[in-house]
Amino acid sequence: MVNLVAAQKPLLHGLMKMAGIQPHTIEIEPGTVMSIWVPSETIQKPKKSKTAEVATTAKPTKPVVVLVHGFAAEGIVTWQFQVGSLTKKYSVYVPDLLFFGSSVTDSSDRSPRFQAECLAKGLRKLGIEKCTLVGFSYGGMVAFKMAELYPDLVEALVVSGSILAMTDSISHTTLSSLGFNSSAELLLPTTVKGCRALLKVAAHKKLWFPDRLHKDFLEVMFNNRKEREELLEGLVVSNKDTNIPDFPQRIHLLWGKNDQIFKLELAQKMKEELGDNATIEGIEKAGHLVHLERPCVYNRCLNKFLASFHAHANQAKYEV
Repeated sequence: MVNLVAAQKPLLHGLMKMAGIQPHTIEIEPGTVMSIWVPSETIQKPKKSKTAEVATTAKPTKPVVVLVHGFAAEGIVTWQFQVGSLTKKYSVYVPDLLFFGSSVTDSSDRSPRFQAECLAKGLRKLGIEKCTLVGFSYGGMVAFKMAELYPDLVEALVVSGSILAMTDSISHTTLSSLGFNSSAELLLPTTVKGCRALLKVAAHKKLWFPDRLHKDFLEVMFNNRKEREELLEGLVVSNKDTNIPDFPQRIHLLWGKNDQIFKLELAQKMKEELGDNATIEGIEKAGHLVHLERPCVYNRCLNKFLASFHAHANQAKYEV
């Protein structure tokens, strides 16, 4: 029987190519490979090598926006409604983090820091000197870490449904309030019932899908289970080991007002901790999956922030 989710992938890939991005594979270091969707205009004709033809990329010509996905799906599935709204004005890059899509590593490091380091290396190999990161959920934590480690590369951040770091207290409080015993139980369901439970807490609206579609989603989207469980284990840090970095970047927290996983109150507290460089914006009638539930509103808010940031950045350059 045909897997309906898998069958839709060629269509999604075609839509992404029509929007102006194409898949590209980069060796970050020996044993670590990352798949990143890159602007089509940066793909250059393949160069012949002894083993195969290898495509190369040129530097982007427009301001760069990097869309970093969450834990339940790979890059273009997560950001399918955002890519087309950005590619006219921006060079859009959509990576698959390690153990998502075809990105893999033989390293035993499962920390957000390692994900951030690999993504930064990959972007630099693509000729990117400055970028704005847009991170959702797990991707937001990776984006925060990357902004902390590489302030010369990351000039601004937009974060949705995420936190600076998953401390043991936040993990315990969040999972208890949702009725789950572990992050893996919530984010790596093995049954249709578990998949429904994840959708119920992630979405504001009551969404119904047939069991067949849930089964197909489980088969396609939750591969590399062992490694992803290790990623979840590597995510949690002790309260005493956390501190608030002094971010030089502008940070915009773009939230679903009905987010049950990371509530708006948590985002408001985080905004206060981040200081004057941070702003916050809530979207009505949207939960954790705000970018999928209210894509038109989300895209307007995102584009407004990006336009404002680049206008201020250009003005500052002119004044200098």
